[in-house]
Amino acid sequence: MSAVDKAFHGLRHMIATGRLAAGERIPPEADLCEELGVSRGSLREAVRMLAALGVIEPRHGSGTYVSQLRPEDLIGSLSLTLQLLPLPGLLEVYEIRRVLEAHVAAKAAARATPGTIETLFSLIEAMEATDDPTEASELDHRFHVEIARAGGNPTLASLLAVFRARSRKYQVFTLPEGPELRAKSDADHRVLATAIADRDPGAAAGAAEAHVAQTERWLRALMPPVEDNADA
Repeated sequence: MSAVDKAFHGLRHMIATGRLAAGERIPPEADLCEELGVSRGSLREAVRMLAALGVIEPRHGSGTYVSQLRPEDLIGSLSLTLQLLPLPGLLEVYEIRRVLEAHVAAKAAARATPGTIETLFSLIEAMEATDDPTEASELDHRFHVEIARAGGNPTLASLLAVFRARSRKYQVFTLPEGPELRAKSDADHRVLATAIADRDPGAAAGAAEAHVAQTERWLRALMPPVEDNADA
């Protein structure tokens, strides 16, 4: 184990065991270096790594603190690695996404407010009205974010946002088949939003799962092995 790894795992252990609590300032460098048996350089690199993961927050002029360790924030850091997935790995993630999108859609159907439903249909109308694939992708993203938000679990919403962020790198609407795919996607959105508006969790879950499965099929059939493009 390298000195940096030793410092990284040592700090992580202190946080995991509660010795360093959420929001607490970490001990001075000299004390940590002595306890962990590492140099200042190794400790600082470990701190940078933990900061990138959202575990530690350096505050200019104040010191370095353990973050609030909110699940949704820590899950968001998965994007650092998930963004590297090639298409075959992303397609494996879609199996997870189908289950989770169905779950949050069912929850949204039970919990959505009139304001949420109005927002969903407004986003659909905007998607149907635009000819810009980039704008359509952004509106699609906002539509699914709104459903996840209505589902009431910020951690789950954060995880799905990470999954969708990688999906958006693959743009199928700009392909020759794009207009037909857009029409199908927009129709799927209306079915899903209608199920939520009807307060029908079962129908909402089924519509969400079918929509994600359709996007997965498009990616399998139409996308090149790896292209850093933006989603359906």
